[in-house]
Amino acid sequence: MSKRSTFTLGGAALCGALFLSGCANPMSQRSEHEERVERKLLEHSLQIDVGEPKVMELPQRRVRVNEQRRFEVTEFEVTRRYDRYTPYQPWREIYEIPLGAVAVVAGIGANVVNVLTFDSLPESVTHDWLSYGLAGLNPFMNVQSNGRAQQNLAGISEVQKDQREEFTRLPWNERLVEVKAGSKTHELTTDKNGVLRLNLLDSPFAEQNLNRVGTLHLAVVDEDSGIRGDASLLVSAGLRSKLVEARELIFDDLEDDDVGQWVHRVKRLSELGLEEEASELEQSLIELTRNDPELQQEFLKTLTKETGRLVADPGER
Repeated sequence: MSKRSTFTLGGAALCGALFLSGCANPMSQRSEHEERVERKLLEHSLQIDVGEPKVMELPQRRVRVNEQRRFEVTEFEVTRRYDRYTPYQPWREIYEIPLGAVAVVAGIGANVVNVLTFDSLPESVTHDWLSYGLAGLNPFMNVQSNGRAQQNLAGISEVQKDQREEFTRLPWNERLVEVKAGSKTHELTTDKNGVLRLNLLDSPFAEQNLNRVGTLHLAVVDEDSGIRGDASLLVSAGLRSKLVEARELIFDDLEDDDVGQWVHRVKRLSELGLEEEASELEQSLIELTRNDPELQQEFLKTLTKETGRLVADPGER
């Protein structure tokens, strides 16, 4: 094969490759705008509020536990710019080339008319027709088409709009609280509002001798972050001295006692300054005698006579 034939075949192959690959027709850039919020954790703490006074004089105490976070919040306006183009498809040249020729002729004619009419025609006629016609006549480029347009990310820019601090304070709801009483550590659980109800007359403290326990140490730990919160609550000597007797008055079997002993229990709790416990025991005895109205009335009359307590009518509930 001669060198001339080789060059001819090579040129034909190159033209064919250009024809098949073609050129994308660039279009105007498109921009997208959005807002982005960045939150940076500055402080994370667990706080235990043991309430007032700091020394327990009564066996029940509501302890509130909260989880607090402090954030640095930064707002950005983000702009993404996209390069748009019409991808090349060779088969479209079948109709784009003849349409392009018509558009070029029409565009030239429109420009001539525009000159004669002192620039009275819109740019969509004088300029866009020529642009469409030239792109259509180019065998290696399709005309612009919004319907077939594709895009590539060209760049991202961010502008800071605002920066501030935010605080969140959430209850430590239904989570564990460690309460150390002397040598023993008890695991208790807060309610849905993050409140721990301590009752030294109830389990697990009821099974422990607290006579020498002057301080309760409370601790909470977030296992995920390792954050820990601690607090102490003092127990007065006067309260400790009452606990054993109060437990017997409340928890010893009630059914084997007579009305006089029931009244004595309520009265003695009141004398110890445990008015809440006295009221709870009173209500328990009213419930216990609900199916025996005569016994219930005897208990209520004796209780009022011996203690002067104003007892609610059980029939009103």
